Amino acid sequence: MKKRQLLATALVAMGVLAAGPALAQVKERTIKFAFQNQTGHPQAQGAQKFADLVAQKSGGRMTVKLFPGGALGGDLQTVSALQGGTVEMTVLNAGILAAQVKEFAVYDFPFLFGNAQEADAVTDGPFGQKLLARLDEKQMHGLAYWDLGFRNLTNSRRPVARAEDIAGLKVRVIQSPIYIDLFNTLGANATPLPFPEVFPALEQRVVDGQENPNTVILSSKFAEVQKYVTQTRHIYNPQALIISRKFWDGLSADEKKVLTDSAAEATAFQRQVSRGAADSALAALKQAGMTVTELPPAEVAKLREKVKPVIDKYTASVGESTVKELMAEIAKVRK
Repeated sequence: MKKRQLLATALVAMGVLAAGPALAQVKERTIKFAFQNQTGHPQAQGAQKFADLVAQKSGGRMTVKLFPGGALGGDLQTVSALQGGTVEMTVLNAGILAAQVKEFAVYDFPFLFGNAQEADAVTDGPFGQKLLARLDEKQMHGLAYWDLGFRNLTNSRRPVARAEDIAGLKVRVIQSPIYIDLFNTLGANATPLPFPEVFPALEQRVVDGQENPNTVILSSKFAEVQKYVTQTRHIYNPQALIISRKFWDGLSADEKKVLTDSAAEATAFQRQVSRGAADSALAALKQAGMTVTELPPAEVAKLREKVKPVIDKYTASVGESTVKELMAEIAKVRK
């Protein structure tokens, strides 16, 4: 990283690289950026792109240090560290932020988005930006939304080819109440665990399965400890790219511009990489020996029917007006 800083500074001095904002307003800073997925995953590729852009735009003065693979703890620990100012940045499933701003839970409604384009329109539009703005009162500042993709179910016990096959499976879920209710409603035994604990829990058969996008299943090497993957596509995950408010408030206007401009460029890059990786990840999982099951439309319809009580419950807690606003945004896109 130091070599990259020195090179960027030299190139700026030579006039080869544009310095961006006036360097007098950009101080030497190190930004700790923690996230859960491993190096090589589209989340990590997006983070590296962001780090490179920040180095370039700041003339090498601002350094983003990456901590992949849950190196600084699980998502909940990282959010707490952001609020306290001991970690500067993270990217995580937006629904996890419901513990700070209840409306974020709406992103985890099952079978909400039909495709990634619908999700982009909502998150980049007034609805998504309004939710990000709410984080400022919780000692965090939202920069953008990245892509994690549609979540699918894996397990080590049996193929899930029907809605009823989920019943009785002990499934690891993220530490969010709606996920727990969702899988319990489907007849599974939902077990919330921090992401760094998932592989050992699967390996030791503490849990039978887990649910994540294909890219996460692949990069986390879950094929080594899971036999079956079903393309349930039960939830689409927009990821919130956020920064510590304590750190953000101490930045100059030029430093903020470096970060916001870098975030915008990295977001476009990360989404493209993530979506391109989704299909190739599934092929790689097959090659790694996993049995892949596509749910027939009739079984998906059964799942949708089963989870209606979960949607009703969280509509009441999130607020009917928020859910109506979101559904109206989706309807606009579908027109």
